Order: sequence, then structure tokens, then C-alpha cells
Amino acid sequence: MPETKLAVLGLGSRSTLFYLSELNRLYNQAKGGYSTCPFVLLNTDFNAINVLLPNPSEELDAVLKTYISEIETYNLQQILIPNITLHETIDRLHIAKDVLHPVNLSIKKIKANNWNKVVLFGSLFSMHASYIKNQLLANGIEVALPTQEDMEFIDDVRKQIYNETETTELIEKYHSLINSYSTNNPVIISCTELSILKPKGNNNVLDMADVQIEEAIKHCLA
Repeated sequence: MPETKLAVLGLGSRSTLFYLSELNRLYNQAKGGYSTCPFVLLNTDFNAINVLLPNPSEELDAVLKTYISEIETYNLQQILIPNITLHETIDRLHIAKDVLHPVNLSIKKIKANNWNKVVLFGSLFSMHASYIKNQLLANGIEVALPTQEDMEFIDDVRKQIYNETETTELIEKYHSLINSYSTNNPVIISCTELSILKPKGNNNVLDMADVQIEEAIKHCLA
């Protein structure tokens, strides 16, 4: 029986299901047959976390630490957290396990691609906040943002995907926006809702969720 190395922290329902589906798809792609990815899922009460987001706080630290402490009792090696914003809080905690960190992993990928300027797509909060931008800048990666109007549209896409109210027209416009911005500079997707319905096959788009998932699969197959 394959060794289970991975823990997944269950958060927002649709984002978590996206991660689980991709883990199973990529693992099956590698192993064939009826293979599914071996992992342990610890599902949270996401409302207790979401009401405290997006800003870090001692209260959020305490809620998250309860779940992380439980995962750390498992005989597992990696932790996959399907929420990009939450990693700012993760950085504040002392965690013994290997957190598959979307920002750190993406910086490695950006450098491997020799990209020195990127456009950041995310929630309105994360596009304006310094958390992701400062880490990219510290690694010599220039960060551009969409226009204010486009940022507000991107955030509306995020909300509608979360609420499962998106329309075909909305997603077509979202795809067109990504393809337009990625013509001149790579686009970095830093929001799990935006990952779910991103356009396929654009090599000038890097999705932080994909980077996390691919790293998880690499460890699961090792």
C-alpha cells in the first residue's frame, strides 16, 4: 500500500474540492489504473476561519493552530493548505511539518522561468496588500497590477466563483482579461477561486494553486 505522506487542510468547499480533484487527477495520470492520491483530509469549520480573514490576528492564529496541532500528531510529512491568503498567518506559526507554501514555491518557478516582471491577479485585498508583492520584490521580481477597474472585476469573479453564481459571460471576460495581460508579462494567479476556472493552455500564466498541487504530487510519488 502506498505510504500516505500528505495532509490536506479542508477550507472553503469549492476550493478544497478543486485541490482534491487535481491531486487525484495528477496522481492517476502518473500511476494509471484506478489510482487515487493517498492523503489525509482534516476538514475545518471554515466559517470560524473565514470571518477572521483576510487580516492576520492572534485570534486567527489560535483557530488555525488548533487544526495544525492536530495534523502534527499524524505520521505525515507535508501539509497542503488550499487558501493562498491564509499562508500569511501560517508564516506566524511554528510548524514542524513541511508546509507546501504557494509563495515560496512560485518564486522558485518564476526564477526557473527567468521572469523578472509579473502581473498579480488575486483578491482585491491581496492585490493591494504587501504580503505577496514584497516577497516577489525581495527576490528581484517586479510586480505590476491590473487597473483599478480590472482589479474590482477580478474580485467580483472571485466572489461569484466562491458563491457558485458565475455565468459563462463572466468567465469568458475573465479569460479574456488574463490573456490580454499575459501578452506582455506573465500573470500570477494568487487566489484559489480564480484558479478553479482559469483558462487552460496559457504558458504565460502561473497559478499558485497548481504549483502547490504539483509539489504535493511530487512528494506523494517519491
